[in-house]
Amino acid sequence: MKTEVPLHQRVQVRHVQGDEYAVLLRAHEVHTDQPGSDQGMSPVELFAASLATCVAHYAGSYLHRHSLPREGLTVVAEYGMAADRPPRIGRIRITVDPAQALEPRRRQALQAVVDHCTVHNTLRQPPEIEIRVHDDRP
Repeated sequence: MKTEVPLHQRVQVRHVQGDEYAVLLRAHEVHTDQPGSDQGMSPVELFAASLATCVAHYAGSYLHRHSLPREGLTVVAEYGMAADRPPRIGRIRITVDPAQALEPRRRQALQAVVDHCTVHNTLRQPPEIEIRVHDDRP
């Protein structure tokens, strides 16, 4: 028997204009758009950026925990769309550059840490997703 996961977090998305949407969470606002009018990253770009920033956070935490500098740490996400249907990202490559030489044991440990960031873990074990259209209007 599967235990129901409680919903504790809330993200709201509202239409701004054209293909632009505002994403609201706590006191933060991010805009998404489609290429062309380009008022923000597309949702697909934001998805890849979410994975890259999660990896960066885990890498930075590892470096900090081991008294190694985080200055210059960069993470690059490269992705390509799948050639078949349904439309989706088909491949993502994440490259972590700690901006310093790491001895092999530190590099292996950093690899193990970044391989298990929360967003990557979520992709490995996808959540149950329920999409409903609001229908209780008079």
